[in-house]
Order: sequence, then structure tokens, then C-alpha cells
Amino acid sequence: MAVHAHPDDESSKGAATMARYVDSGAEVLVVTCTGGERGSVLNPNFEGRADVQENMAEVRRQEMARAVSILGVQHHWLGFVDSGFPEGDPLPPLPADSFGLIDPDLGIQRLVEVIRRFRPHVMTTYDENGGYPHPDHIQVHVISVGAFEKAADPEYHPELGEAWRVLKLYYDVGFNPARFNAIDAVLHQRGLESPFAEWREHQAERAQKREEEGRRDPKVTTQVNVAEWFERRDQALLAHATQVDPQGWFFGVPLDIQQEAWPTEDFELVTSYVDTSLPEDDLFAGVRERVVA
Repeated sequence: MAVHAHPDDESSKGAATMARYVDSGAEVLVVTCTGGERGSVLNPNFEGRADVQENMAEVRRQEMARAVSILGVQHHWLGFVDSGFPEGDPLPPLPADSFGLIDPDLGIQRLVEVIRRFRPHVMTTYDENGGYPHPDHIQVHVISVGAFEKAADPEYHPELGEAWRVLKLYYDVGFNPARFNAIDAVLHQRGLESPFAEWREHQAERAQKREEEGRRDPKVTTQVNVAEWFERRDQALLAHATQVDPQGWFFGVPLDIQQEAWPTEDFELVTSYVDTSLPEDDLFAGVRERVVA
């Protein structure tokens, strides 16, 4: 089970890993916590389209359905409302109906019900910084960690289903600086320009803020080789047509260079109830032996 904030997050974070496991016969469920109703139109081809802006919620649902079909995963909407992405200094308040403002226990309850019904062995989500500091991403972390723990407690809302222990919890580390450094090195070797200059500036600012606030950097413990599934990942991301510029930085590196420079998707193992050893190359390390046994 992969828990995400908005439609398109599943395709930009861990999508190739999900596709690999689907192809190997695993059941994979994406839980999307909000409808992405307040998403911006980031594809210039859709700018000024009133039919998109006025029907954003339905557009996002249709885009999500296409991405789900491409990846081959199952999907569940958790039913909360997108907070938008507040910008400015000071930051403006979130809209009153926002996911970022909900009582976390409400989100935990909804997610516990899904966990107990789907009964996953492995769960992925965002770290305490949200991967990046979007209020919805941080809320995803809060309810995911809470639901991971509470789903196994038979005394926690037994009406939500029979208690279920998820065996492993991971944080996605998609924006691993080492990955971008490796890709840049190959681009340089081939005499090509890196598309990551602006991204690096933002990351440097965020890293400095993390250090000032005493927050930790993500740690990579698990790298899953999924180069063969990068193309499918990209197809799923492009299915979110209003949100993704096909000429943007995400697609600025030829696929063969990505596969050569960094063929993995990266995760941090947070909790495991099975025996495993680090580093790992498989989210199901230790789980397979337990389930087969």
C-alpha cells in the first residue's frame, strides 16, 4: 500500500517500484488522501482552459484513472479536500475545509479501515517533512504513521475491521540528492546540460531550513532496481496532463541516462516486524519468507 497526498504523487514517487511489484504478481493499492481540487494547471497546453479550471476535481479523477490503469495498481480515494499550496511570507491560512487542518484521528480512522480491508504486508508514505513541506504531505505522514500503528490494535475502533499488522513501513526518498548528482555526472560526461539547476536551488534552501530547525535529512536504506519500469512511470505521470509539463525538468533527462546513472527508486525503512538486513534491494525482504512460511 502506498499512501499519497494528491493525484499525480503516486506517479512521481515510487511508481516504477509499484509497477515492478504488480508485474511480479503482488497486489498494490494506492491511497490518495485528497482529490487534488486546488491543483494548479502546470502544463502550458492547458492554460486558460475554463473547462479545466471549473471542473478541476473531475479532471483530476479522470487523470488518476488513466494513471492507475497504466501502472496496474488498485486505487482508493480517502475523501479529503486538497489544501492547495500556500505561498508567501508569512504563509496565508489554509482554506477551512483543507486536509491539512483535519483532526488527524479522523484521517487515521479512515486509513485504518482501508488497511484492515486490504491487509498489506508493506506500506510506503512520506517522512515527517512530507518529502517536501506541503501541508498535505505532512498530514499524510501523520495519519500514515498513526494508522500503521493503530491498525494492529484490536481495541482501536474494532468496528473498522479485524486488526491487521503491516509488517514493514517505508518512507519514500524520491528526491535523493545523490541521484541527481549521479545523473548530472553522466550528463556532463556526454556534454549535455543539466535541467536541475532551479531544483537544486530549492533543495539547498530547504536543506538549510531543515538544518536551522534541527530536522533530520532522509536516510536511504533500500534501493529497488526498477530501470526497466521507468518508461511506464513516465507514461503514468504524463497521464496527469494538467499537472505535468511534458517539456518540464522531470522529462529533461534522456531515459537511457537515468537508467545508467541511477537505476533504482529509493526508500527509508522505518519499522520492520520481520528480520531483514540493511541495505536492502527489495521492499518485501523478510516478508516473503514470513508469508510463504
